[in-house]
Amino acid sequence: MKIFLLGYMGSGKTTVGKMLSNDMELEFFDLDQEIEKEEGKKISELFAEKGEVFFRKKERKVLEDVLNSERELLVSLGGGTPCYGNNLEIIKANPENKTVYLKYSISYLLDRLWNERSGRPMISHLNDKEKLEEFIRKHLFERGFYYNQSEIIINCDEKSPEEIGSEIEERLS
Repeated sequence: MKIFLLGYMGSGKTTVGKMLSNDMELEFFDLDQEIEKEEGKKISELFAEKGEVFFRKKERKVLEDVLNSERELLVSLGGGTPCYGNNLEIIKANPENKTVYLKYSISYLLDRLWNERSGRPMISHLNDKEKLEEFIRKHLFERGFYYNQSEIIINCDEKSPEEIGSEIEERLS
């Protein structure tokens, strides 16, 4: 079995994933961290130096490696991973795979991302909170179609990572 955590940037996929993988005794795999390790650069550097198309091709290759692996994993996807090409389709093609959407309201995401934006290539240029909110709103509208196809949707506002992890475990059993 492989469990895939989906959600917008800043939704806590890595934090919840690491904690949950310990609780469930599954190996944790962060797609973005693996890309950084293989390329020897931060995602923001890859975007700046090689562009989004290069990044998405690399992301797809790493995703295919994960899907072809025999290991049982808890995988944190990048925020855009399920929205490009047929990535979500190939994840869901195996009935053993489970998808979990960590869903936050726009206001929560705005608060979480405002101070983190310098390290996030998609939003680093947004120096106005209203523009960041507009960006998040537009992106969530576009990506919601993919995220909402998850087998499990967790409304995360007002919840700690531990509470989110517990709810995921309950819903998986």
